[in-house]
Amino acid sequence: MTYNDTLIRASYKKEVDHVPVWYMRQAGRYDPEYRKIKEKYTLLEICRQPELAAEITMMPVRKLGVDAAILYSDIMNPVASLGVDFDIVKNIGPVIDNPIRSKADVEKLRPIDVEKDLSHILETIRILDRELDVPLITFAGAPFTIASYLIEGRPSKSYILTKTLMYSEPEVWNLLMNKLGDMVITYVRAHIQNGGKAFQLFDSWVGALSPKDFQKFVLPTITRIFTELADLNVPKIYFPGVSSGELLPTLTQLQADVIGLDWRVSIAEGRKRTGGKFAVQGNLDPYILTAPMDIIKQYAKEIIDEGIQEPGYIFNLGHGLFPEASLDKLKELTEYIHEYSASVLREKKSI
Repeated sequence: MTYNDTLIRASYKKEVDHVPVWYMRQAGRYDPEYRKIKEKYTLLEICRQPELAAEITMMPVRKLGVDAAILYSDIMNPVASLGVDFDIVKNIGPVIDNPIRSKADVEKLRPIDVEKDLSHILETIRILDRELDVPLITFAGAPFTIASYLIEGRPSKSYILTKTLMYSEPEVWNLLMNKLGDMVITYVRAHIQNGGKAFQLFDSWVGALSPKDFQKFVLPTITRIFTELADLNVPKIYFPGVSSGELLPTLTQLQADVIGLDWRVSIAEGRKRTGGKFAVQGNLDPYILTAPMDIIKQYAKEIIDEGIQEPGYIFNLGHGLFPEASLDKLKELTEYIHEYSASVLREKKSI
């Protein structure tokens, strides 16, 4: 079996023959086969069945030809090990039975026990390590994003309760950030020890903060996570989520390899704002996938042309795939990214 390490090489800014591509939420609801599985099982039920979770993880690799698999899981999974009861409710998202509202609530959170409580996820990773011919990206939710669910009790647009705790009780906030930081570090380390080949820290909603508040209330924990995981010999990706362009200049000290960009900041501008320190990943607006194929390819071409100006570029969306996306269009887009980028890179090499 030939192993495709293009994503690993791009993450470390090494030479590649084509631009690697994977899609956030690539194992998901746009795939009719997956929708049929979801008629029978919930997301959390699938996660507890390693063979099934591994099969769903591999489906887009086979169907789309992407250069990496992303573990089929949910950012809330490790939270169960802290003693938090939650459910993933259709058309809503994570819903917490008893949201965190006080110091006592934070103090109740117990340390994560991955082997005891999340062995099914580790087994899924081990299966994938044996089966895949592309890198497996595992992931965790970043502390701010997880905290927003724990405090609000469900997805929020204003984050009013989260920000109230953050501003009014900074000591309690810091205690929560430290506990969630410990959770992420332990969880990710277990992933890599069991066969993960890269990891991404999803901070989907941290763009709700100003750069000043991000630096004060969140960045110290993000910095600690990447510092404590620096010994892991795998690419480390930080995705600061949507509307996070103004936060990019604050990230330059992170011991990460790749920064994911949403579609509001160009690849060139993202590199500029992060001082050229990182490989970059992104950043097609997922909803461009509703357009005719020639329009999709035009947008992809412009992003690729910008991405390959410097070493270290991974094609992705600026956020996750949505249920109405077309499997056929994604397959054609993936082929186009590979073929077009390979031809341009060959040309550049021959000059």
